[in-house]
Amino acid sequence: MCTCITYDNGDFYFGRNLDLDCSFGEKVVITPRNFPLDFRLAGRKEQHYAMIGMASAVSRFPLYAEAVNEKGLCMAGLNFPGNAYYQKPEGQGMELASFEIIAWILGNYSTVAEVKNDLEKMKIVDLAFSEKMPPAPLHWMLADREQCLVLEAVQEGLKIYENPFGVLTNNPPFEYHRLNMNNYMNLSAKSPENRFCDKLSLKPYAQGMGAAGLPGDASSAARFVRAAFLKWNSVSPQDEKSNVSQFFHILDGVSMVRGSVITEAGTYDITTYSCCINTRTGVYYYKTYDDSRIRKVEMQETDLEGAELITVF
Repeated sequence: MCTCITYDNGDFYFGRNLDLDCSFGEKVVITPRNFPLDFRLAGRKEQHYAMIGMASAVSRFPLYAEAVNEKGLCMAGLNFPGNAYYQKPEGQGMELASFEIIAWILGNYSTVAEVKNDLEKMKIVDLAFSEKMPPAPLHWMLADREQCLVLEAVQEGLKIYENPFGVLTNNPPFEYHRLNMNNYMNLSAKSPENRFCDKLSLKPYAQGMGAAGLPGDASSAARFVRAAFLKWNSVSPQDEKSNVSQFFHILDGVSMVRGSVITEAGTYDITTYSCCINTRTGVYYYKTYDDSRIRKVEMQETDLEGAELITVF
């Protein structure tokens, strides 16, 4: 399970909680412009936009969970089991494996508007990275400062949704989340007024009662609503320190504490890491479950003309 958000307050930020019951060998990875990207069916890219994000430590191809490129285009993959459907490869058209789509889009495009028309030509195909790494069932959030989309590869094909909330979690499909948000239009960060009955003297007895009914569980539907409420009611000074702090506070509001979510296998889902990316500067901030200090990695401080992956931690 995961939660991804955007945040626009002076600068534009993108990030997520990665909720899992184990580590996937994640490290902050910078892919410089001249690192060759070998796609299974879409050819080889010798040159492309540089990008930074959290990825598996694989030297031959960056397996990004989320990333932003040097132009400010960002993308994240989130768990989507039971609904994700990858088609059989046919060797024609723009066919991409699920583990390739972030690197392909961020390597080739600078804005959502630029990539949007090509998305309809893409086919997400059923290819494993390796025998021990089968395709993960995912859907994706793609965003820049101007626009946010959700991409869902389902049995009917690749569905593309406009995402006005700038939030994505997991199952059910995005269409459900969009409709479900209408159930919470009565919530407010302000103190509530008595709408129950004007003949009864009802008044709030504590602060925060305007948001009574805001779901607090760890389900994807609840996290979607809660993240949207926290994000859209957020107030922060427009400086980097304040924005980054506020971004992590929003993510903390939908994070998972060990023991609060037990999987069917009897393991514990936790927020293994949280990240926040300033899409203008390419600065990647992150913290982990066991270390709440916020650290940063600056993409622009590295050799973006290099030909080797740069692994930071």
